[in-house]
Amino acid sequence: MENNNTETVIRRVFDAKDEELDNVISFVEDELTANDCNLKTQLKMLIVVEEVFVNIAHYAYPESEGQAVISMSFEGDDVAITFEDEGIEFDPLQKEDPDITLAAEERDVGGLGILMIKKTMDDVQYKYENKQNILI
Repeated sequence: MENNNTETVIRRVFDAKDEELDNVISFVEDELTANDCNLKTQLKMLIVVEEVFVNIAHYAYPESEGQAVISMSFEGDDVAITFEDEGIEFDPLQKEDPDITLAAEERDVGGLGILMIKKTMDDVQYKYENKQNILI
């Protein structure tokens, strides 16, 4: 990415539904491209975005409909993507990592997406504020 010293923040609100995934991916991809993010980083971030958004769509609002707010901030060579939802409080970073040394049929279901996110991104943070899950 081109190095500059100003921070740019872009924010969009999406319905937390599977049908919105293509719009979410397009939004993130367009912003990464517009901010000169290299292709390798884009691919990693798009995988993470898909994983997080699908989890929000499937689990945050089990008995109602809700929204996911996605913010992207660019500062120099750094990019951060923040996901916010008002669904069930859930800190994915507290979930124990799956034992990937076991055969697939011996492992518990779930957890691979969060592990992939933690291994792929430079930094992952979670907080719960004002009745909102915030994953950065």
